[in-house]
Amino acid sequence: MTKKQIEALRLEYAQGALEEAGVLGDPVAQFRVWFEQALRSGFKEPNAMTLATVDSDGQPDARMVLLKGLDEDGFVFYTNYRSRKGWALEARAVAALVFYWAELERQVRIRGRVERTSAEQSEAYFQSRPLGSRVAAAVSPQSEVIPARGWLEERWQAMERNGPPARPEHWGGYRVRPESVEFWQGRPSRLHDRILYTRESGGGWRVERLAP
Repeated sequence: MTKKQIEALRLEYAQGALEEAGVLGDPVAQFRVWFEQALRSGFKEPNAMTLATVDSDGQPDARMVLLKGLDEDGFVFYTNYRSRKGWALEARAVAALVFYWAELERQVRIRGRVERTSAEQSEAYFQSRPLGSRVAAAVSPQSEVIPARGWLEERWQAMERNGPPARPEHWGGYRVRPESVEFWQGRPSRLHDRILYTRESGGGWRVERLAP
């Protein structure tokens, strides 16, 4: 694809609008509304989200993870605590999340502080996973250099023969407690709607419109 072909890639957004009067007062409640609509739309993995972190050297990183929990306290995902994202979150307990639902022409951006979920919550989710996923979590030294795929498969097969593994101590959940949440709705001529929630010192939320 040429430079001009890339520059010519355009999509006119025209599926909806977002007005201050039409949103809920709490961003997590508003997210639930949009997430339910994304679920009903039937497209693949509406819970996929970009997780952005900053490591101890101040270097940014981003990757796709899956939302696996949502409550009034925030957004939950699970991973290996010794992975690159785990080390980054232990060094700097802040993160940003991005959901993008192209079919609905919507995006949600979340920034907040990060904490581990309780061992009980991590255990409950671990036990709900398919056996193969539990085995993979136990045998994979996530983010580390390994000699070959065959080395990993041999470890997987050996552990599978031993029956269901216990949850590794280095595997569990993180919760992103939102400090700001932005809802973006595509609009014609790039005059998009952007509604920003910012947490106030008293615990409530300030709601403002941003220029596109």
